[in-house]
Amino acid sequence: MSKRIGVVGAGIVGLAVARELAARGAEVTVLDKEDRVAAHQTGHNSGVVHAGIYYTPGSLKARLCRDGVAMLREYCAEHHLPYEEVGKLVIASTYAERAGLRRIAERARENGVPGIAELDAIGLREVEPNAVGVAAVHSPRTAIAHFPAVARRLARDLTDLGGTVRLASPVRAVRETAGGVRVLAGTSRLTFDRLVCCAGLSSDDVAAMAGRSGDVRIVPFRGEYYRLAGAAKDLVRGLVYPVPDPRYPFLGVHLTRRIDGEVLAGPNAVLALAREGYRWRDVSLRDLRDIVTWPGTRRLAARHWRTGVAEVYGSVAKRAFVSAVRRYVPSLTGADLVRTEGGVRAQAVGRDGSLVDDFVVDVHGPVILVRNAPSPAATSSMAIARHIVGFIPA
Repeated sequence: MSKRIGVVGAGIVGLAVARELAARGAEVTVLDKEDRVAAHQTGHNSGVVHAGIYYTPGSLKARLCRDGVAMLREYCAEHHLPYEEVGKLVIASTYAERAGLRRIAERARENGVPGIAELDAIGLREVEPNAVGVAAVHSPRTAIAHFPAVARRLARDLTDLGGTVRLASPVRAVRETAGGVRVLAGTSRLTFDRLVCCAGLSSDDVAAMAGRSGDVRIVPFRGEYYRLAGAAKDLVRGLVYPVPDPRYPFLGVHLTRRIDGEVLAGPNAVLALAREGYRWRDVSLRDLRDIVTWPGTRRLAARHWRTGVAEVYGSVAKRAFVSAVRRYVPSLTGADLVRTEGGVRAQAVGRDGSLVDDFVVDVHGPVILVRNAPSPAATSSMAIARHIVGFIPA
């Protein structure tokens, strides 16, 4: 295997890739602009370990999610990291949604998700006594974990294997040479045989530095959350999800029990005004220019503006958010929901305005670019790492 390999990004995917490379004998250096690992998508998600029930059979998402679940579960057990199978209900709230629910059950079985059960209105209340609906699909092996803790453990594994994590080292330039890749990171000039870019929200910047802008761009979507306060947390045992709209890769507002005992309601999906736009007031004119000048963004907006308006309304009007969760747990009230921190999803959008659904990895000589790795990337991280390492010759 190439001896010196750089990895851009100290999120869970980048660290899993780095650990896998180091375990195979490479000299690995991870570069990240932040002063800590898991600073962005890894540290701002709900902690769900997806079982693989949604993804198109045969897709990278379906295959790597199923492989990744097994690898993550084993890794957490080995290192005594929190991992709990709390189960998930996907609930049809109307009879019109039952056809979509059946498709989810069929897809889950095709993907080899264990324990899938189709429940009626009575059966779903045996799983979640405070939930309502006309039918549900139950995935009992869907789990929750603490992904920042997993990322920190991966970083420790990497250093134990002789690798290096260089934080506060933003990548400023990338240049391919006859012998590999030269990188300016912070004030340091580094030379690698290969470079693997797992930069998440900053993927476009790194790709442009490498001269590989490509035909997709990252468009950041902010997911906003509320948490259930006080005794309301006891109204939800595990994970309660709606039947998703097949036009979008987002799963809709749902209820998620976290590993720390909190229960989250959300997320919605609103266009962020900066790549790291965790709040409405987080605005970057440079990022906003890049987002709105990409033809795919304009075509996406023209095609789905009504949905976008509804998502923005849900962002600014709490009652819309409350209404969405009360559809499944009607005993919740506005007083039970308290706003908490959100996250930003790095979603690739094609030039034609399509939301890229599958994982996308591009290989350009000595440079490997992870172009799209949204949810379930954290679940799939170790399987994604093994997949990426397969592109690097022995």
